[in-house]
Amino acid sequence: MKFNGLGMNLGNLSRLSAAESRSISAENFTGEKGAGGMAEVSGNNGAAKNLGRGWKVSPCVTIKAGTVFQLAEINGQGAIQSIWMTGNIGRHLILRIYWDDQESPAVEVPLADFFASPWTDEDQGINRIGKSCLPIDSVPVAVNPVCGFNCFWEMPFRKRARMTVENRATQDKTLFFQINYTLTEVPEDCGYFHAQFRRVNPVAYKEVFTILDNINGQGQFVGCSLGWGVNSNRWWGEGEIKFFIDGDNEFPTICGTGTEDYFGGSYNWEVSGDYMAYTTAYLGMRPVPQLDMYHAQKRFQMYRWHIMDPIRFRTDLKVTIQALGWKQGFSEYLPLQDDICSTAFWYQTLPGSQFPELPDNDYLMIN
Repeated sequence: MKFNGLGMNLGNLSRLSAAESRSISAENFTGEKGAGGMAEVSGNNGAAKNLGRGWKVSPCVTIKAGTVFQLAEINGQGAIQSIWMTGNIGRHLILRIYWDDQESPAVEVPLADFFASPWTDEDQGINRIGKSCLPIDSVPVAVNPVCGFNCFWEMPFRKRARMTVENRATQDKTLFFQINYTLTEVPEDCGYFHAQFRRVNPVAYKEVFTILDNINGQGQFVGCSLGWGVNSNRWWGEGEIKFFIDGDNEFPTICGTGTEDYFGGSYNWEVSGDYMAYTTAYLGMRPVPQLDMYHAQKRFQMYRWHIMDPIRFRTDLKVTIQALGWKQGFSEYLPLQDDICSTAFWYQTLPGSQFPELPDNDYLMIN
């Protein structure tokens, strides 16, 4: 059987394939073969004015305030294999991806949250060490100095793929990007990549935070990132994550034992009286530095990728997590009212369900 160039790993790198490699960036907006680096030098102030066409003429784009910019439109059959971005990235830029003939997006996430960096906001400098964002060193997502955002989720499509970024800010924003993909035959059993963002601030007393709901079709949940702003004293991470699969009602099929347990840690992540950060292939946690006296809350970013253990569903899926801590004296649990946001990642058949409406810019704001 001929190799289609998908499902890449160290074990199949030697296999030859008829798959065609393509890339979309500000130097080649269409990804067309032999059409990269063709931008013309314009004006007298270009950095390449003395070098001319074929040099670094068009490395980025400016997305006007209040507009939607189309990053990519790919026709045919294939898969996006990696994405790199940097620039003015924060909650004001909304990433959307559409597969085949679907009018509703399968991905709708603030750009930084898509890269598992929920407290990143370039306008306010939150989630930065000096000038850099908090690093992530995982298999499908990497964040490298200085705020270089990368993802390696494989995203198959059968007819077309379209990717846009909406700028909700009142100022123009700069974006550097590279979208690497392949044109090839996609197997019948490949699902479509989805990602959905949610935020509740604060979570109502004795209510759970919903990571994902109303997901219909066959597929598999492959991970989530979580941003957690703690609004109380003492330990806050006793809450259980629950997966309601294929008709589960009051009780789930899969139930975790605690927030830090789900993200691969234990005992409050506490070492020598403080939180110990970690970033690994499939899971990680980092406290967000409080940079000055005006930054309230202790905030955390976490990720858990179900690459080796996807949560499979045949008809429907719902995912929730409890906001749960301790009362004073640590003898009894206390439901919390924290600021929680999540980005869920999964594959499923089309058509997907309509997403809840994304909140307005002020509700999404990191403050």
